[in-house]
Amino acid sequence: MGRHRKPPTINLRRQSVIALTGLVPAGLATVAGAADGSLADKMTSAVQQRFSEAAAEDHLPRPEAAAAPVAAPETLREAKQAAPPPPPQVRTVPQPEGRAIASAPAGTLGMPGIAEIAYRNAERVLAAENPVCGMSWAMLAGIGRVESTHVFGGKADDNGNPLSPVYGPVLNGSLYGNNVIHDSDGGELDGIQGYDRAVGPMQFLPETWKRYAADGNGDGIADPQNLFDATLTAGKYLCSGGLDMRDPAQETRAILRYNNSMAYVANVMAWEVAYRNGVAPQPAQLPRI
Repeated sequence: MGRHRKPPTINLRRQSVIALTGLVPAGLATVAGAADGSLADKMTSAVQQRFSEAAAEDHLPRPEAAAAPVAAPETLREAKQAAPPPPPQVRTVPQPEGRAIASAPAGTLGMPGIAEIAYRNAERVLAAENPVCGMSWAMLAGIGRVESTHVFGGKADDNGNPLSPVYGPVLNGSLYGNNVIHDSDGGELDGIQGYDRAVGPMQFLPETWKRYAADGNGDGIADPQNLFDATLTAGKYLCSGGLDMRDPAQETRAILRYNNSMAYVANVMAWEVAYRNGVAPQPAQLPRI
């Protein structure tokens, strides 16, 4: 933009020019100052003239500058990179038959490797997006262990999709202790109409899924059946409201959102500690849910 502006008027302070005398050989400064007036005054006049000449030349066209390629403004490039991604599509993606079980080796305490990869991925994403929460992969693994035993012992493919869709019981009041929850998604996610049922390896009700749905594998879709999507969504759900999972009281509040039962909380926390320490709890140590 400097090539086309009116040449500015340059006003140099005498003190600024005195600072420039450090660049002049000491002998010359001494002789010149002794011979005729102040060196600073002489330099002020000379430098004022040189800056005025340079400013006057600066608005003239320069062929070599015009030939240089014009780059996109850096600020525009940064703004484009910083733009948030669009919200994911909320839907279940049909999967082909005959898929193989994930090839990842078994993880901590024998949990399916693909499940541990998903839990650790969610921890990493949440650490960047919501560091206040302090979500650990082990806590998500505790939820996954209690909800679906990590997709029924790892019956998922390399992309984290269950070999068969995972559904909870129909919430129509036929099972003792279960609430009656009427249809909220027209069967779009849970495959039935009239009533709802929990969906996927982390067992989300359709209405809750739609509110917190997250894309854990970067494909632009939030599929409750996918391990990566379900695990990241579970983390978002648990962290919501500004809760800090490093505080046991706040962690308890978060887990109760999944199941309003202290026995459930005890089971999740027992498995969380187990995955942290590598020692599995004994069945007798876990209260019945």
